[in-house]
Amino acid sequence: MQFLMSKPGVEQKESLFLNMIMSPLRWTRSLQLTLAIIKPDAVAHPIISDAVHQRILDNKFLIVRSRELQWRAKDCQHFYEEHAGRFFYQRLVEFMSSGPVRAYILAHEDAIQLWRKIMGPTKVYRSRITAPDTIRGHLGLTDTRNTTHGSDSVESACREISIFFPDFDVSRWYEEQEPLYRAGPICYDEEILEHRIVKE
Repeated sequence: MQFLMSKPGVEQKESLFLNMIMSPLRWTRSLQLTLAIIKPDAVAHPIISDAVHQRILDNKFLIVRSRELQWRAKDCQHFYEEHAGRFFYQRLVEFMSSGPVRAYILAHEDAIQLWRKIMGPTKVYRSRITAPDTIRGHLGLTDTRNTTHGSDSVESACREISIFFPDFDVSRWYEEQEPLYRAGPICYDEEILEHRIVKE
């Protein structure tokens, strides 16, 4: 994949140079999608939220979609329904609906496992000991307030993406958009915090 400038007019050029970043990247394998969430504890502190966002970019993820939203309790209950009845379930629901979250659809050759590796273990104390350079090891507070979430499988990625981005068709993206993202050219738009295909 290659990041290149399109050929805009003079006024458009200035705007593009200010708001878009181009970097050469080439993908040798098909891209995979995952859902990433920056949790309320991090979004509440812009320095932390920005640091997580930069970690995403530094690890060469493509940000296919992103949005910030206030999660309702019933949305959290639906999202975490597999944990219903567990001792931490209510605490998790209350925390995740306590403030804005930022959700991303990320693409990379091994997006699911790479993002989970970058996040680190769920338990913050374990992250601090065994993976101090991970997001949770460096920024996490508790096992609930551990900064980030990431899908753990292809199936959960599809389900979770549909919850946060109901208008996004995962199957259609793989069929129609994945080859275009992989081939490029692609630019990162700093205004919308997403990568997009540049139409030459």
